[in-house]
Amino acid sequence: MRTRSAPVSKAKKSEDQTKTKTLVAAEKPNKTFILPSSTSDNARLVSLPDPQSGELTRYFFCPDRGIYEFTVVAPPAHLARSILFTPRTRETSSPSEDENKDTEPSQGSVTKKAEFLVATPIDAMFFMVPLLAPSSKSGRSLFQPLDDIIDSQDDMPKHLRQVLYDDEFRSSLLARAEAISEVVEAGDEKMFRFNETKLVQELIKKAERIADRGLPASLEERFVRQALATPLMAVKREDVATSQEPSNESQESASKSEERQDSPSTVGTTATPSVTTPAGESTPVSQPSEESTIPDHITRLLRISTALSFMKESYLSATVASRLDEIIASAESPIDFKPLKDCLKEIAELRAQALASRDMSNFSRKRALDDEEEDTREEKKRRKEEEEKKSKAAESQAVKKLKKVNTSGMQKMSSFFAKAAPKKT
Repeated sequence: MRTRSAPVSKAKKSEDQTKTKTLVAAEKPNKTFILPSSTSDNARLVSLPDPQSGELTRYFFCPDRGIYEFTVVAPPAHLARSILFTPRTRETSSPSEDENKDTEPSQGSVTKKAEFLVATPIDAMFFMVPLLAPSSKSGRSLFQPLDDIIDSQDDMPKHLRQVLYDDEFRSSLLARAEAISEVVEAGDEKMFRFNETKLVQELIKKAERIADRGLPASLEERFVRQALATPLMAVKREDVATSQEPSNESQESASKSEERQDSPSTVGTTATPSVTTPAGESTPVSQPSEESTIPDHITRLLRISTALSFMKESYLSATVASRLDEIIASAESPIDFKPLKDCLKEIAELRAQALASRDMSNFSRKRALDDEEEDTREEKKRRKEEEEKKSKAAESQAVKKLKKVNTSGMQKMSSFFAKAAPKKT
């Protein structure tokens, strides 16, 4: 008895197709990467979890030089740009090569987006923090070898596991783990336990190096200069006048002594006109330079605080960052930000005072505008009265008498020219 074989299911066909599917190189590149030079042959692109969010992100890994993240450099969205890529041209020596060069077509390409993905180094320490830091449920962790810590992570991405177990990168990885952990040697093996205070110290060292080298211009302008800018204040003119009186008297005495010493035939006197201002009025004072008002150590503390905030928001989770903030705010902090907080508080009070004085000036300005409007109304009323007087003076005696006639009960002139009512039949 013959039996028919069961047809191959579509699921199996799709599985076979996916197994045999190979990667095909793109005809034209759609992304432009700028990678570091002199990398090892084992350098490659890997997908690692982001230290801050945990999402898989593309990184460049080189066992000799470390891990690199990609920073996008692109023009603003409202400015459409593209990039033209052409092969490198070499100088030709013979005329035959020149002829061949003219006949050969160019192999250039154009990208729609003018953006570069620049590989910038990132510290491997930030990838070790999620592994070494204990969760809120487990509490304080115990001393463990690094291999046991890695093996305890069942859901670890395979690329991260490959990076952590790379033999060439192992020494630098252990060094970065020691920088943020307490280390105990058990025989030939080192055991690690995460220490938040050491992590704070490492971050402060990085922030101090950034502050010494200088922040980027955009960050310096937005987070340092604008934060430390004091508002323009006003002083009374009577204070200015009283402060200038001694100097004027000294100048007059000096000029008199010079006149006595020199002969009147050779010395000509020039009178300087004095400008008097009413007392009680306020005049704006130019803002002093930041170097004279804000000390250098306050500016440096603000740069360090800005760098710390950037690293915490970019490379650390919210729970770890909150614990680090508590350590920095405590008395055991490696750095004291109290002078910076006091200075920022004082600047905030000055800004509040300036805002209040500005509101008062706006109110007085509004009252001045109201007075001007009232003056214009009175002027219009006066003109109207004058026009009425002129028109009354130009009227004849007969018109004046007609205006005095009692017209109550009389029909208006327009009623005589209205259409007649239809006659009733």
